[in-house]
Amino acid sequence: MKFKEVYCYNCKKSLGRYNEKYFSDLKMAEIIKANHASHVHEGHQIVIKNITTEATS
Repeated sequence: MKFKEVYCYNCKKSLGRYNEKYFSDLKMAEIIKANHASHVHEGHQIVIKNITTEATS
């Protein structure tokens, strides 16, 4: 599965992981604006990382 992870370099932690199938780049921008605004206002460096995981059978 492919995921997009919102990561904060200042806090050194993941703020959330979202499935690429359901969340477009536009939706990711809305999520960051709505849910992670405090990090942005404090001047933290927020990035979106692409993560691929293998499904286990």
